[in-house]
Amino acid sequence: MLQQQQTRTNSRGEPYVIGPTGAPLTINDLPPPDTGRWVIRRKAEVVAAVRGGLLSLEDALERYRLTSEEFLAWQRSIDKHGMAGLRTTRIQQYR
Repeated sequence: MLQQQQTRTNSRGEPYVIGPTGAPLTINDLPPPDTGRWVIRRKAEVVAAVRGGLLSLEDALERYRLTSEEFLAWQRSIDKHGMAGLRTTRIQQYR
């Protein structure tokens, strides 16, 4: 199930969406482009940013050096199992 969010604007005029923790998420709150360790929250933030229109899919793939298959797997895991589905150490439990 693809969940589209509407991009909103904060008091400083920055676009934001509601992130996976329920807090506003702006482009400046996203993980840095050189992220090497992808914890659950960071993966979920990138998925929320793409779904909410902060980043296009192409921009996210380029910025984070991801393959489309990797990103789509994150998205499917969130849709099927929530954020817990993004755990790499428990991936077999969620398949």
